[in-house]
Amino acid sequence: MTITEQISGQLREVFFGKNWTASNLQQHVAGISWVDATTKVHSFNTIAALVYHSYYYVAANLQVLKGNPLDAHDKYSFDHPAIYSQEDWDGFLNKVWLDVEELATLTAALPDDQLWNTFVNEAYGNYYRNLNGVIQHTHYHLGQIVLIKKLLAEQ
Repeated sequence: MTITEQISGQLREVFFGKNWTASNLQQHVAGISWVDATTKVHSFNTIAALVYHSYYYVAANLQVLKGNPLDAHDKYSFDHPAIYSQEDWDGFLNKVWLDVEELATLTAALPDDQLWNTFVNEAYGNYYRNLNGVIQHTHYHLGQIVLIKKLLAEQ
């Protein structure tokens, strides 16, 4: 198995399951209503904002792997689309799942030596840093989502 196939697998695992931590985003947002997804708990970000924030970097990497310019700015990474219904929430999640799968597929198809090439410009490091970063970043925010979900259940 190539390194890019390993990275692709880990990306799928953090979003869809069967990873070392036995925890994944799809599992933890399953069954969350749009109301709970958009409910603020204390001063924390909402679940919807955290899912979008994790997805934002998936979308940015996906665009680059599709041959498009990088058009992402951290200051917009929590600006999720408006969610006013269960249909909005479900539609958003479906977009996330489809784009994650596409990123995983494109990642697996990369030659391993591409991982060490500069990702757009030197300020962003290499492809490995960016693709692995999405996985690490998602695990971090997944923990927050799990805790917020527990707090919502207590209310």
